[in-house]
Amino acid sequence: MLRQVLLAASASQRIRRVITTAPLTRDVVARFVAGDSAADALAVVKRLAAGGMLVTLDFLGEDTKDPAQASAVADEYVALLGRLAAAGLTEGGRTEVSVKPTAVGLGLADLAGQAGPSGGSGGSSPQAGTADLGEKTAAENIARICTAARAAGTTVTLDMEDHTRVDATLRLVSELRSDFPDLGCVVQSYLRRSPGDCEALAAAGSRVRLCKGAYRAPDGVAFAARSEVDRSYARCMRTLLTGAGYPMIATHDPRLIAVAQSLVSSAGRKAGSYEYQMLYGIRPDEQQRLAASGEQVRVYVPYGSDWYGYLVRRLAERPANLTFFLRALRSRR
Repeated sequence: MLRQVLLAASASQRIRRVITTAPLTRDVVARFVAGDSAADALAVVKRLAAGGMLVTLDFLGEDTKDPAQASAVADEYVALLGRLAAAGLTEGGRTEVSVKPTAVGLGLADLAGQAGPSGGSGGSSPQAGTADLGEKTAAENIARICTAARAAGTTVTLDMEDHTRVDATLRLVSELRSDFPDLGCVVQSYLRRSPGDCEALAAAGSRVRLCKGAYRAPDGVAFAARSEVDRSYARCMRTLLTGAGYPMIATHDPRLIAVAQSLVSSAGRKAGSYEYQMLYGIRPDEQQRLAASGEQVRVYVPYGSDWYGYLVRRLAERPANLTFFLRALRSRR
């Protein structure tokens, strides 16, 4: 129930205004978000890299409805990759970037439903044309980012958003991998379709991040119980770790990490053929423990001023995060 309340809050503009304008909030947000600027992000990357961590950087923002803004987000990523390369932080994929498709234009498809019928004769419907525009714009912007990543010696992973975006995102991955075969994607185990998606994606050369997921979805589309989500995660993880691709195991759950280590052993996975991923600010001691044991650990580091939706979904994922957040607010009053 708490998870559903928090996920509803992530979409509420009224609650967003209350939280983002609270004078004490930003001090707490700093635990989970690197800062507002690329300079802030680079400072965090350097610190994590010094501790033996890999990093993926996410410039916060989603559901962009303006083509110019979508292009500006891509520009930010291109400039970021240039700065990372100049600082010597991208060699061998040490630091890569994660991109939300709706931040770079996929959400333009939503304008079709808002615009309603328009005049003209013949050809495709306005809705279909706008949907095509969304995917076309996203594909062009992601290709620009991938080109910059290739020049920097690193990779790009496409984040997965809510369940209505899965098919379009997987189409983008399929289309762009012909030119950028190392383009990664994400599968969320809370969705009932995910075991099948993992089977399709567990191919040689693929890079797949497996996470639990932190969006709302109808019961027929998603598992409701945490135990069901965990079982789906274990099933997906087995498929990926026994497949021919490069699995990225994104979880903070000690039980699932133990299962992953068992599967790695039984599948004969060699070091460097998979990695663990965890969020910035969550279980840093476990991140260090895994890295010290010889595992590859990549930290997902977000930055930017549009942090509200990201933060609330992190609180929904793990009750301990909400406890920390509330305790930190009380301690600063």
